[in-house]
Amino acid sequence: MGNYNQIAGQNLERISALSDGIFAVAMTLLVLDLRAPTAELIHDNAGLINALRDIVPQVVVFFMSFITLGIFWIGQQTQLNNLTSSDRDLTWLHLLFLVFVTLTPFSTDLMGAFIQYRLALLVYWGNILLLGAALFLTWRCAMAKNLVKPELSSALEAGIERRIIIAQSLYAFGAALCVINTYCSLGFIVLVQMNYVFAPRIFGLNKI
Repeated sequence: MGNYNQIAGQNLERISALSDGIFAVAMTLLVLDLRAPTAELIHDNAGLINALRDIVPQVVVFFMSFITLGIFWIGQQTQLNNLTSSDRDLTWLHLLFLVFVTLTPFSTDLMGAFIQYRLALLVYWGNILLLGAALFLTWRCAMAKNLVKPELSSALEAGIERRIIIAQSLYAFGAALCVINTYCSLGFIVLVQMNYVFAPRIFGLNKI
């Protein structure tokens, strides 16, 4: 049994392939929560406009979640690209990370349906928190087991870890804004995501 555990889960390409497939499915499932207005209830342009206005929250949360998964996909791929190999423990941590990826369509659907309720937002943020925590653990595990490429500088190793911590801290602050209202909270989270997507070279935002 010990020998098996020593050779299990070493193939980084298989982890990456599985990750790509799960992310693809999860990102596709997000759009299934968007449904066109019921035709029988629409009788004119004004009615269609009102119906489309009602689904704006779901559309906003869809784009947020798609970007969220995109950010975490890039984060995981960055880690995998800078590893020499994997092992059984690290592979299971990546699988744990993917569990939280598969939960994202559910938390997105809940947030879109109950966008005015703090509990729905906290569940949504909790999903993001678990994604970040799992990604942090995978990197810590890789460094502890010396599975990181030797040419990767210590500054970059620490930078990857710091980026996760800063992002999660900003998400936590955004979630805390729900004490004002959920729209303020979601607005701040969107700003955080835009920073990580565009990395603007102002005020050092591209370094966080």
